[in-house]
Amino acid sequence: MSTGLERARDQRRLGRLDQPRDIRRQLMPRLYYDPEAFGQFSENIARFLGTARFLVYMTFFVVVWFGWNMLVPGGLRFDPYPFIFLTLMLSLQASYAAPLILLAQNRQDYRDRVQYEGDRARHERNVSDTEYLTREVASLRMAMNEVATRDWIRDELQHLLKELESRREEPR
Repeated sequence: MSTGLERARDQRRLGRLDQPRDIRRQLMPRLYYDPEAFGQFSENIARFLGTARFLVYMTFFVVVWFGWNMLVPGGLRFDPYPFIFLTLMLSLQASYAAPLILLAQNRQDYRDRVQYEGDRARHERNVSDTEYLTREVASLRMAMNEVATRDWIRDELQHLLKELESRREEPR
């Protein structure tokens, strides 16, 4: 019979009961890859797969494959008529291309999201700057109503000149 202390020690050794055990064994060391370098590689592949050059290269490859396996003597053909090996090659190419394209799209979505957030913050700053400048212009207009302008001073001086002339002409 085991005591409660021994059971607790065994439980600590085995791990917690409310969490699954990690049963993976490290038969092979984990490979490390740089996610940024792999992402750039996938974007380059995706960009190439979306070009007319890729379509021309792929068409040329398939035509050469068909031509070789249909026109050369029977002993030199490596993939006869149903072209099973060609189908396998194209399926393999598609199975690698699809995840690379998705990875490139995910990276582009992330860049777009960061760009959008920057644009939104810049827009908010522009709106607040515009509102501030609007308030400043309004306060300047209000202050200008209280400030003597050149035209107002000229009118006042002309009015004073007329008043002085009229007083000079009045008999005493």
